[in-house]
Amino acid sequence: MAEELSADYLVIGSGIIGSLAARKLALAGASVLILEAGPRVSRGEIVARFRNTTRRSDWMSPYPSVATAPHPIYQPKDNGYLVQAGPYPYPAEYIRQFGGTSWHWAAQAWRNVPNDFRIHTLYGVGVDWPISYEDLEPFYQEAEEIMGVSGAENTGSPRKQPFPMDAVTEPYAMRRIRERLDPSFTVVGNTVARNSVSYDGRPACCGNNSCQPICPIDAQYHGGIAAQQAEDAGVRIVCNANVYKLEHDAQGRITAALYYDVDKKSHRVAARTFILAANGIESPRLLLVSATDKYPNGLANSSDMVGRNLMDHPSTSITFDADEDLWLGRGPQSPNSINTMRDGDFRSQHSPYRLDFTNISRVDGATRELIGKGVFGAEFEQQLRFRSAREMSLKNVLEVLPNPENRIALSSEKDAMGIPKPQAHYAIDEYTKRGHERSKQDFEQIAKLMGGTNLRHSKEGVFANNQHICGTLSMGSDPAKAVCDQWGRTFDHANLFLCSTGVLPTSGTCNSTENGLAVALRTVKHILDEQQGGTA
Repeated sequence: MAEELSADYLVIGSGIIGSLAARKLALAGASVLILEAGPRVSRGEIVARFRNTTRRSDWMSPYPSVATAPHPIYQPKDNGYLVQAGPYPYPAEYIRQFGGTSWHWAAQAWRNVPNDFRIHTLYGVGVDWPISYEDLEPFYQEAEEIMGVSGAENTGSPRKQPFPMDAVTEPYAMRRIRERLDPSFTVVGNTVARNSVSYDGRPACCGNNSCQPICPIDAQYHGGIAAQQAEDAGVRIVCNANVYKLEHDAQGRITAALYYDVDKKSHRVAARTFILAANGIESPRLLLVSATDKYPNGLANSSDMVGRNLMDHPSTSITFDADEDLWLGRGPQSPNSINTMRDGDFRSQHSPYRLDFTNISRVDGATRELIGKGVFGAEFEQQLRFRSAREMSLKNVLEVLPNPENRIALSSEKDAMGIPKPQAHYAIDEYTKRGHERSKQDFEQIAKLMGGTNLRHSKEGVFANNQHICGTLSMGSDPAKAVCDQWGRTFDHANLFLCSTGVLPTSGTCNSTENGLAVALRTVKHILDEQQGGTA
């Protein structure tokens, strides 16, 4: 096994966070190398897969799992990669390839609200962050300007500078919903990494309504763009490089990363500083499998917190038929929401939540259901037209509190490369369930205001998963209770930093990507400041 590569900074993971962290380092003049477990894939390939699939409603269909870097997929059946240990299933889906999972995100780019950083102090639940909203505000702005974020309405997150772009044009259906719910509910446009005008060489959104699984024109920002930006800044990205172990010296400093190529040939890469930027499942898995005699519980794990406090955003929903034609399916898939329950004194009693409106075309789902029921002919046409025009739905996005028993551990099962598979231990507590119960009042009132009939609540006791993995590498001030400090530096290894949504101590009510990216950009600034000061 020959040592082939080295760099000042080695970043593991080419997703949106890892790529933009690497880009910022490279723009400062550093030599930076990214190791990406999965293959290099282009937008054209992904669009072609989506056009050719028979599973249009399966947003993972254009992103097959490969044996040399597997990821969890549940359609048409569970591929068994993420092992479920219960008591509640955690069906996370993510993508291991050039650019990572945000190839198929909805591009919601929310900031936390200020009180999200102090929920233990204010409400007696969860934990406080080691940083404040004010600490993170300039890095939110930096992230938004890189991605190109559109927005207008007050979201409860104060700004010092305007959004890079005005909001994307509101679809007709969302305008009618907003008008009919006013003044009982304030419906706002989602803040999104989606162009409302040409931005950074990419076109404005033209309403393809396939944001998930792929924007066919790159009006929507994603990790593939971020990875290309990193390469344009001078970062070298090595794909099909599945890191299976981190090495350290006697002082605990990380010295090298070992990875397998597609032929399972091992390679060793040295660096001065290491940045682990895989997601909140793959990052703790790598730290745990890198256990040694000096660190028998895994790297960065003297606190026994690596993998613990797994959080996401469970959802329940309602579907009904409005009393007027709306014709969902024009414009972005997730354009509007209701944010009034994101914060308040009620958080001491139950989970806060956002209400998110779905603007996905109903044609495919209604067609499949009607065919499955044996409906045909004139009745088929009549029912399909009615449902396509009238059917609408919305979901809640519920906060989950950090709980050490919710965790990612190592399974006794191994993947095709011989690496232990990740194992999920997960449950949804009463705090979150009470938030779900409260949201049903809003569901019912919204349906009434829309003249809703044929109300269908999601199955009681069953929560959808929003794929916002966080918490498993939590940052904090106490080395006994956290994995890394406020700068992302692991307490156990001076030259190992974490840039991932996994470092977020709490989940709040918004998608985790922009929060994780802002924290990572702050971490990189700290690393560069230390370097310039001669202490790195």
